[in-house]
Amino acid sequence: MELLLSSLSDLDPDALELEYGAVRSHSTLIKRDLGLTTEAGALKENIKKNRYKDILPHDQTRVVLTLLTSDFDTDYINASFIKGAKADKSYIASQAPLSATVTDFWRMIWQHDVKVIVMACREVEMGKRKCDCYWAQLHQATAFGPFTVSSQGETQPNEDVVVRALTVTYQQLSRSLTQYQFLSWPDHDIPYEAAGVLDLLERVRESQRTCTSPVLIHCSAGCGRTGVICALDYIYDLLVTKPITTDFSIMKIVLELRRQRPSAVQTKDQYRFIFSSVACLIQRLLWPSGRQLYSNRPQLKKQDKETTVTPASCNKRSLRLSMNDTYAVVNKPKHPHPPPSKPTHSDVALPRSSRSMPQSHHYDNDPAGASAAPVYSCVRPRNTPLSLQLSATAIYDMASPSSHRPGGGLLSPGSNGEHHVAAAEQLSPTNDDYEEFSSSVTDTSGLCPPGGIGFNCRIQKPKGPRDPPAEWSRLER
Repeated sequence: MELLLSSLSDLDPDALELEYGAVRSHSTLIKRDLGLTTEAGALKENIKKNRYKDILPHDQTRVVLTLLTSDFDTDYINASFIKGAKADKSYIASQAPLSATVTDFWRMIWQHDVKVIVMACREVEMGKRKCDCYWAQLHQATAFGPFTVSSQGETQPNEDVVVRALTVTYQQLSRSLTQYQFLSWPDHDIPYEAAGVLDLLERVRESQRTCTSPVLIHCSAGCGRTGVICALDYIYDLLVTKPITTDFSIMKIVLELRRQRPSAVQTKDQYRFIFSSVACLIQRLLWPSGRQLYSNRPQLKKQDKETTVTPASCNKRSLRLSMNDTYAVVNKPKHPHPPPSKPTHSDVALPRSSRSMPQSHHYDNDPAGASAAPVYSCVRPRNTPLSLQLSATAIYDMASPSSHRPGGGLLSPGSNGEHHVAAAEQLSPTNDDYEEFSSSVTDTSGLCPPGGIGFNCRIQKPKGPRDPPAEWSRLER
């Protein structure tokens, strides 16, 4: 384990990026070589049951609903079985239910006697509905078709997690289950630290105990955040039940997940997060008291210099930000801003550790914007010139009526009517994953920022000398 921890701590970000590219390429080959199909999800009567039209479960691993509660029920739900280290059906990876599929969601829970649900998203994210509420409010009961769901209690052990004790009743029979909602995981991104996710999984294992029914895990699409959680819990079981061999490979584990659930582990950042989280997990297993950490080893840094989870910082909680129902991840600079030439009064007032802390994401915490269009916050570095503030930054999920962006960017429609800005060279006919998107504008000083609406725009100074007005050269008599 110590050798594995050392190798995880010394990984090169460039090598990880290349490895994730190989994961994507191999995923396409696996679909072709194994003949994986998605015919059930593409049927006309089932298309409306998919939250995203390009995320369909493989026919070979999809959950088939056999519990019929009405004459209109079908056997389809956008969910997949995932193998674990101990059983063939340890997890169910599912999309978040739609208003039209909430009853199907509870049919699946009842059919497989699910005891634990992990919800890795919020109901509303970035101003868009990501999950319909399928549980009852505190100390109330709500009917979902023939199922009656009652809330027995709700706790929040920390700022990351909400725990709900639920009871579901069907045909005079009642069952109890626990739902864990993780609040600090932005869509298409990663949490600020591994500790919150690892703590969540410890609680899930405590609730699951010896129960053999699968753990139901879902985010919005049931592939990105859901895939990361499945991978981390699977690796935990491997570490505690089997000796680590030389052929241990996180890449192989992710590929096996993608064979069972399309697009599992959806972004490069999520792939990196698995490596740093496994390093923290091994530290916990080796030194439960936390006395020894590999803080003197090179940290696992992301290529774009963002705040990341590293083995040395897996127990730090100072970087976590609270988020309301609507939030957005924005302004992820490819290169760090140069430090200011002179310290400001605010810098002097801050402790040295705060001044040296790398910049982190900022979130829009205005709950009033939940029903409006996406709102994007901005990173405000101290004493940064205006020309640097308007430099090109990464753009996530920005809707725009235009079909062209400066620098050859293309506007491609998303799976649910949304639009994503992507560089032309990043697009491929078989690309069904989310990528990092960035504008190619490199010099916007004195101009409106990309995607801006024209306020506070500066008019550029005229370039070169101009002829004086004619009346200046007129001779007076």
